[in-house]
Amino acid sequence: METQRFNYDNNIVRAFLYATIAFGLVGFLLGLTAALMLFYPELPEFLFGTDDTTIKSLASGNIQGLVNTQGALGFGRIRMLHTSAVIFAFVCNSFFCGAYYSMQRLLKTRMYSDTLSWIHFWTWQIMIISVVITFLMGINTSKEYAEHEWPIDILITISWVIFGINMFGTIAKRRVRHLYVAIWFYIGTWLAVAMLHIFNNLEVPLSFTSWKSYSVYAGAKDALVQWWYGHNAVAFVLTTPVLGLMYYFLPKAADRPVFSYKLSIIHFWSLIFVYLWAGPHHLQYTALPAWAQAVGTGFSIMLIAPSWGGMLNGLLTLRGAWDKVRENPILKFFVVAVTCYGMATFEGPLLATKSLNKIGHYTDWVIGHVHLGALGWNGFMAFGVVYYLIPVMWRTDLWSKKLANWHFWLGTLGIIFYAVPMYIAGFTQGLMWKQFNPDGTLLWKNWLDTVTAIIPYYKLRFSGGIFYLSGAILMVVNIIATVRKGSFQKNVPAEAPALANIGTARKEGEGVHLWLERTPRLLAILAFITIAIGGIVEIVPTLTLKQSVPTITSVKPYSPLELEGRDLYIREGCNACHSQMIRPFRDEIVRFEGKNGQYSKAGEFIYDRPFLWGSKRTGPDLHREGGRNPDSWHFKHMYNPRITSAGSIMPRFPWLIMNTLDKSQMVNKMKLMKNSFDVPYTRAEIDSANQWADNQSKAIVKRIYAEATDVRDQVEKDKAAKGASFVPLEQREIVAMIAYLQRLGTDIKTTQIQTASAE
Repeated sequence: METQRFNYDNNIVRAFLYATIAFGLVGFLLGLTAALMLFYPELPEFLFGTDDTTIKSLASGNIQGLVNTQGALGFGRIRMLHTSAVIFAFVCNSFFCGAYYSMQRLLKTRMYSDTLSWIHFWTWQIMIISVVITFLMGINTSKEYAEHEWPIDILITISWVIFGINMFGTIAKRRVRHLYVAIWFYIGTWLAVAMLHIFNNLEVPLSFTSWKSYSVYAGAKDALVQWWYGHNAVAFVLTTPVLGLMYYFLPKAADRPVFSYKLSIIHFWSLIFVYLWAGPHHLQYTALPAWAQAVGTGFSIMLIAPSWGGMLNGLLTLRGAWDKVRENPILKFFVVAVTCYGMATFEGPLLATKSLNKIGHYTDWVIGHVHLGALGWNGFMAFGVVYYLIPVMWRTDLWSKKLANWHFWLGTLGIIFYAVPMYIAGFTQGLMWKQFNPDGTLLWKNWLDTVTAIIPYYKLRFSGGIFYLSGAILMVVNIIATVRKGSFQKNVPAEAPALANIGTARKEGEGVHLWLERTPRLLAILAFITIAIGGIVEIVPTLTLKQSVPTITSVKPYSPLELEGRDLYIREGCNACHSQMIRPFRDEIVRFEGKNGQYSKAGEFIYDRPFLWGSKRTGPDLHREGGRNPDSWHFKHMYNPRITSAGSIMPRFPWLIMNTLDKSQMVNKMKLMKNSFDVPYTRAEIDSANQWADNQSKAIVKRIYAEATDVRDQVEKDKAAKGASFVPLEQREIVAMIAYLQRLGTDIKTTQIQTASAE
């Protein structure tokens, strides 16, 4: 058969490689900033200005500089920017880098279209920059790992479809009969992410000229869909694509074949089947239906088998090559990465059990668990791929193996100093929250008791981040030096015989999986069915049956002002630190509810779009916050939390007090809720929305002035100073935020509660 000559495209690989490195540093720096703010919440004041004379500041002695930032450096925004930068910018770019390199060589062909490759690259990078800008502005949906608003969701979809067309087109013109295991994982990744992204991000825009949108799901249904997505974003963005890279780059670096072909088959099919069922384990003991929680636990435990099968397949590939690990920094990174994958995928199912979940959920234990996977598995795999590709693509040796080894040890120390303190902090939180005195009162009643107890561990975590970032900086130095001494080759000559057309029918004596490997269309269809089963079984019944979420007659829609306050709460990323879900535990009911003894019910969230149950309690749960503290307390707490709560690590929100509330879309929001989601606003309520909001605002301000004469006096001084430009307190954002906080959990506090199925 005639040999065909062609070229591999290294140019697109280089572009994604540079993006991986650049955005990796950005993501690590953002994470380090968030970690610093958890024990030094005054960081924004130090940088931009403060009126607190006890705090040093780089700016002049007033708070206007902090107000002018409009919360751009607020913890809630930095935290979501960090997670998005690491997931979509660092990990995804590293996947695309490795996939574009490995696909061409595994399929013995150039990518289907150079044009599509570059459209994919630039649309993805534009998406990342858009995320940075919008998140810093407070434009987000609050949904974990999916905080992007609807225009960016559309851009992600377009970019992902382009990548899919290019990938499947490349597979179609391959010169290799059977698809290697790495390609299976790439196909599974593409199919699953497409399904998850579309269904989780179904939302209704306020208008096509507005960034604001509302989820088509509400309350418990939104929570189920979000964590079906959220858990499987971990599965199909942070796991399966990286496993594909492992199956290519680890054997190449070790110069050894994959340990077991059969284990690869079992690993792939069992993993993509089981993963989709496990999402509800993030919602144990919540208002989610009990059957969904039980299914999530069962399948999470089952995940240990395929996950450890993949880990062992990776580590055992090094049989007979362990002597190379001692000398080769690339293999060092891969070994620790695969080991961290095994550790994280054993710990995850344990945390999914109800016995451990009731202790670990909402604590820093989960943060430690997540970062063991992110720093160890994702980070070290990406570093290993980068160190492998740079010498190969620039046709030279790595400038300094010693520097690469330093990077490895600094990174490893970083993981240890990050994860271990977070585990200790998590155990401390979970146990302190649940301890009672002999007389039945909480031993640690003040929430700040647990916060101050774990501050030393937050400082240790920060030191771990410094180690990890320092290692990455050494990598950049090493790469720059290697690139300078090397010679990059954009187009790499290659040759291979053309693939003969033998049809897609299964041959006599041909194994079933061998047949699937040479029929990618059928493999993709079966993979999609395997992936979709779990979602169909869990999601469809919950979304289609009204009876799945019983209604509570006393639960009413938010007032116009409360709706605006809720949007401000989302804008500031408050759900990053506060949950809104009181679980049916004695300690939580006593701590957060006290008098009425009411844990959270599914029917209370039917107007919550999106849900705000949260995944971490840095601050206390807020679901029963309404009426617990006076309006003036909330006013002062937002201005400076240290005034009302000595030792608090909550950031300040002075711009809420200074900003005029934008009510221009308030009526449109109510109309959207009524017309799109059947929220029972009456025509009279919509027509009188502005008057309704004004009356509620005046009542709140009246209470603030009555409770805090110092606030009233200060407002009067401002009025005298500003004259005609003065904006009354009733028209400012803080009043809407207080209205929302004071509404939380109050509907169910009525004397009689009638529960009925929704019909």
